[in-house]
Amino acid sequence: MIENQTRKTILNRIQADFPVHPRPYKVLAEELGLSEDQLIDEIALLKQEMIIRRIGGNFSPDRLGFYSTLCAARVTPDKIELFTQTVNSFNGVTHNYKRDHQYNIWFTFIAPSVQKIKENLENISQKTGVSEILNLPATRVFKIAANFKV
Repeated sequence: MIENQTRKTILNRIQADFPVHPRPYKVLAEELGLSEDQLIDEIALLKQEMIIRRIGGNFSPDRLGFYSTLCAARVTPDKIELFTQTVNSFNGVTHNYKRDHQYNIWFTFIAPSVQKIKENLENISQKTGVSEILNLPATRVFKIAANFKV
C-alpha cells in the first residue's frame, strides 16, 4: 500500500490536472516516483474502497451540439429501485441521486435534441408508472469546478 500523503497527491492531481497523454498513468507515476503498475493498482484500490467513483472527462454538452436538462421525479418508495434502474439504463444519464424532498429522485440527461429528451422522459414514465417527472432545462449555465482538495 502507498503512503497516505502519496494517496492524497494522487487524488488531488487526478481531479484537476489529469495528464492528457497516450499513457497518462505513466506520466503521473513518474511525477510521483512510482511505477505505472503501482499507480494503476493504487487507483484500483481507491475505487474498490469507494474513495474514487469514476475517472473520466467532463464535456460541455452545448459545445458539442447536445442538450442537457436536470430532471426531478416524485417516486413512491416501492418504485425507487425500478425507477432508478430504468433511468440509469438510458444513454445520456450522467447523474442520478435520491434527495430528501417531495421530488426525491433527481437526474441529469444529455441528448442530441430537446425532443429526444422529452421522448426519453415519456418512455421512462411509461416503463415505471411514474408520471411526475419535471424537466428543468437550464436557462443560464454556470460552470463550477468541484474539486475536493485532500
